[in-house]
Amino acid sequence: MSELTHFDNAGQAHMVDVGGKESTHRVAVAAGRIRMLPTTLDLIRSGTTKKGDVLGIARIAAIQGAKRTSDLIPLCHPLAITRIAVDFTVDEAAAAIDCRAQVETRGQTGVEMEALTAVQVGLLTIYDMCKAVDRGMTIERVRLVEKRGGKSGHWQAPDAGDA
Repeated sequence: MSELTHFDNAGQAHMVDVGGKESTHRVAVAAGRIRMLPTTLDLIRSGTTKKGDVLGIARIAAIQGAKRTSDLIPLCHPLAITRIAVDFTVDEAAAAIDCRAQVETRGQTGVEMEALTAVQVGLLTIYDMCKAVDRGMTIERVRLVEKRGGKSGHWQAPDAGDA
């Protein structure tokens, strides 16, 4: 990566022209975690929070976040997403919930931002739904785990097995 592509020759921000790029199947996987009090995790698992099914609602929010990425990140292209899968895994020992999002498209630009946005929105939704009982929750380790497709091909984070 030798240059920042979102700036023109005069240093002005611009949306990258992807018109000449080949349309390929593109996949991005992102992951992140939210830590909380063990009692908060128990509430989520039992389904007894006042706001309802926390993980079910967080999954829908994550999907919606991926779909709305170009509305949130100014220079992202609106994309025709073909698939979004969001999974949550409870880690009782760490009093945490891991979120993993896989986003796919067939197009001229990747879906890394959409996968990252899905994870963030999913985790933020968990925070929002549980903040009344645990304001100290922390969102951490949000990162791209893997991307496939396009000119740069396949990339996987060195710690992808930990995601």
